[in-house]
Amino acid sequence: MEQTLLEVSHLNKIYKRKGGPDFSAVKDVSFTLAQGETLGIVGESGSGKTTVAKMVAGMLPATSGSLVLNGQAMESRRSKDMKRNIQYIFQDPVSSLNPRLKIKDILAEPLKLYFNLRGEALNSRINELLDDVGIPQSYRDRYPKELSGGQCQRIGIARALAAEPSIMVCDEPTSALDMTIQSQILELLQELQRSRGFSYIFIAHGLEVIYTISNRVLVMKQGEVVETGATAQVFHSPEHPYTQTLIQSIPKIELPYFEY
Repeated sequence: MEQTLLEVSHLNKIYKRKGGPDFSAVKDVSFTLAQGETLGIVGESGSGKTTVAKMVAGMLPATSGSLVLNGQAMESRRSKDMKRNIQYIFQDPVSSLNPRLKIKDILAEPLKLYFNLRGEALNSRINELLDDVGIPQSYRDRYPKELSGGQCQRIGIARALAAEPSIMVCDEPTSALDMTIQSQILELLQELQRSRGFSYIFIAHGLEVIYTISNRVLVMKQGEVVETGATAQVFHSPEHPYTQTLIQSIPKIELPYFEY
């Protein structure tokens, strides 16, 4: 049986509104994540999936509920090791990188922070990370504006990889890229998972992406989980009407019929 890495229990996020009713962005969300597993979270815009992801990553405080990583409760003020163990890959690969820093400096930040690397050890690790994500080492002295969107996302992945996390939260990491580059990034993420053994929480609008990369799926609507299960089960035998609607909306490719 796979080891449970992350336990999320009864997670809620409520925003206070001046002069109006409070808004519940996330309502009583619970799930687990096993070592080496990919959990896909799907739902329309405003369903709460990114809010859940940011609470797991510590970027947003939860109103209530609990998060347990490797048997240890994650408090609102997380230790450096807790922060290191959950890394975030952003939707917009270009804006997520500091435009004033060279690629080598972007990758150096987590290496210095978490492992206190300096000098030749730092330079060597930066080169290894570039190799890991398929970026030439000669790019280390370039700025993000000199790279394509796909290359910037590879650097974003390398930055997350630098922390040697146990969980990567991928917030629609391919949605800003064209189809060919999307496929390449997905293949890279899968290969890194096979070689490193870490887990993914993968947020996506496109159900095709979720089907390709996920072991299990969490379907959200208006802040709540309406269905969860193994990917094949949810896609081929959806139970909730909302899930059925989502799957029916997947574009079907119809080839024209030709007579010879």
